[in-house]
Amino acid sequence: MDVYLGLGSNLGDRRAHLSRALEMLGAHGVVVLRVSPVVESPAMLPDDAPADWNQPFLNLVARCSTEAAPEDVLAALKLIERELGRVDRGRWAPRPIDLDILLWGRETIVTEKLRVPHPGIVERAFVLTPLAALAPRLTIPGLGPRTVLEHARAGGHHLPLWMGIVNLTPDSFSDGGELADDASVNSRVDGLIAAGAEYIDLGAESTRPGATPLTADDEWARLEPTLGRLVERYRHAVLRPRISIDTYHLQTARRALALGVDVINDVSGLTSSAMVDLAANSTADWVAMHNLGVPADKNRVLPSDQDPTDAVERWLEERLVEWTRTGLNLGRIVFDPGVGFGKNALQSLRLLRNVHRFHRYGLRLLVGHSRKSFMHPAAAADRGERDLFTVGASLKLCAQGVDILRVHNVAAHAVAYRGWTQLT
Repeated sequence: MDVYLGLGSNLGDRRAHLSRALEMLGAHGVVVLRVSPVVESPAMLPDDAPADWNQPFLNLVARCSTEAAPEDVLAALKLIERELGRVDRGRWAPRPIDLDILLWGRETIVTEKLRVPHPGIVERAFVLTPLAALAPRLTIPGLGPRTVLEHARAGGHHLPLWMGIVNLTPDSFSDGGELADDASVNSRVDGLIAAGAEYIDLGAESTRPGATPLTADDEWARLEPTLGRLVERYRHAVLRPRISIDTYHLQTARRALALGVDVINDVSGLTSSAMVDLAANSTADWVAMHNLGVPADKNRVLPSDQDPTDAVERWLEERLVEWTRTGLNLGRIVFDPGVGFGKNALQSLRLLRNVHRFHRYGLRLLVGHSRKSFMHPAAAADRGERDLFTVGASLKLCAQGVDILRVHNVAAHAVAYRGWTQLT
C-alpha cells in the first residue's frame, strides 16, 4: 500500500528527531520510499499558551510502502513517539516528534481511532507544502479534482522552500571567484544548509550578459569535484538537501544524473528534444526557465509594447503542449519565468508582480531574482543593499505562492520569513 506520513518536531534537536523517526519505521514494516524537503512553520497555539511554547516546527512528508494494516501502523507511530520522548503535555505543547497518517492509498478510513485522509489536511500549509514537493498533482480522496498543489495555494499560507546558490565560476555577476578552493565551497554549502536551504544549486558556467560560454567538458571539469563530494557526503543520509545542477548542456545533465543529483536546473528551458527525452526517462525534477537566449543578452529583450507576463505565458503554453506530447511527467517540472533573461528591468519587475498568474498551469514555481540587475534603479550596487532588496521582494513572492526561491543569502531570508509568519 502506498502511504503518506506526516512528521513534525519543535523540541530539542528537531532534525535528529525527524531522522531517527524515519529510521525507526522500517522495524514496523513501513518502508520509506521518498522524503520531502523540510519546511519550517510557526507553532499553532491558543491565545493563552505559555510564551515558551512558541517554537517553530520542522515538518516533512514521507511516501512509504507497507503491507501492515492501518491500525497497526498507527500503533507503531504512537510507539515511536513514546520512544523518542514524547510526553502528553496537552495538544499544543512543544514535542520532540509528531507522527500522523495523512493518506492511505486512495482509501477513506473512518474508525474510532483513525481518520484518513487526515482531518484538516487541506488547511495545514505545513502538510500541503512538503506533500506538494513530493506529488504536486496528487488528489486527495473525497475532496474532488483539486490537486495537492492547488490546495496548498488556495490556503493562502503556502510555505516557501529555499534554494541556495553555489557558483563555481570565476565570472558570475555577484560572487564569481569567491569559491576558489574546496574549503570555501564546503563552508558555503554548510552555511546554506545550516540556514535552512533544502536545495543546493551548483553552477559552473556563468550565464550573465557577456559571459563566455563553456563546452560541456570544461563545465564538467569545474563542476564534478564539488558535485562528487556532495553526492558522496549525503549518499546514506535520511534527511539531506536536494542537489541541483544549473546547466543547459545535455552531456552535463546526463553525467550529473548518473551521479544521483535530484534536480536539473535547465536555464535553456527544456526546449531541446534531447533534453526533454532525458528528462522523461529520469526520475529527477527539472526546472524549465523562460529565456531569449543563454547567456543572457541585455540587447535582446521582449518587445516593449508587449505585456511580459503574456509573452512568457504564451511560451509556457507552447512548451506544455510539447512536454505533454512526449509523455513528460509534469509533476516533475518546475517553471522559472526567467528574471533578467530576455527582460529589461521594468519587464522583470512586472513579471514578478504578476507571477501568481502562472499558478493556473499546475506547475510548481521557482523564482531566481537574487541580486539581479533589475534592482539597479532602486537599489545600490552594494551587495548588502541588494540582499535587503532581494529579501523584501522574496516576502512578496511568498505571498504570491512561489514554491522555491533561489537566493544567495538564505540565512537572511529564513529569519525574515520567520518574523513575517509570526504576524500572518
